[in-house]
Amino acid sequence: MTRVVIVDDDPMVRTGLRLILGGEPDLDLAGEAADGRQAMDVVRDLRPDVVLMDIRMPVQDGLTTTELLLAQPDPPRILVLTTFDADDMVLRALQLGAAGFLLKDTPPPKMIEAVRAVANGEPVLSPSVASQVIAAATGRHDPRRPEAQRELARLTEREREVAIEVARGSSNAEIAERLYMSVATVKANVTRIFAKLGTDNRVHVAMKVRDAGLL
Repeated sequence: MTRVVIVDDDPMVRTGLRLILGGEPDLDLAGEAADGRQAMDVVRDLRPDVVLMDIRMPVQDGLTTTELLLAQPDPPRILVLTTFDADDMVLRALQLGAAGFLLKDTPPPKMIEAVRAVANGEPVLSPSVASQVIAAATGRHDPRRPEAQRELARLTEREREVAIEVARGSSNAEIAERLYMSVATVKANVTRIFAKLGTDNRVHVAMKVRDAGLL
């Protein structure tokens, strides 16, 4: 059973998320909070596995709350929710260690899939916004293409195909379907990509792919 806490200042959003997630037998909606300060107490008391974190809230915003929660021992996995297609605050949350981000209008099946993936330790990038956020991050640091191309040259052709799908925000299951691989083989490829690029973060892989001009 995955324990989930919802943190959002909009009661309608919280209600919607409860409706989406509440019927799943493996998800336990342990609690909710209307701002980051409340979230600190709720997470401390309930010890959830996953926190759905709004990025913009009064009293204490989601960015500050993410940083504080992830600095604690045995922190929850944090999945950032946003209404914006390209938001530097979302990118900052990922840099702080958030497990991923989703648009608030993500279809319910994808939302459920994302919560399960994050609970299992797999970072999540919303496909509809990943390229915009990555572009915003890398655009300020050009030129980086030669270095990124040298790093990606370490990958095999198959690993490069997987890396491109990672950059598109695809889950392991989606990559397996598109590239006609088993999920276990995809995971093995992702592990090798991480090792060759010196990272353990799908966002960093995506940024390298973008820098190299492969998307």
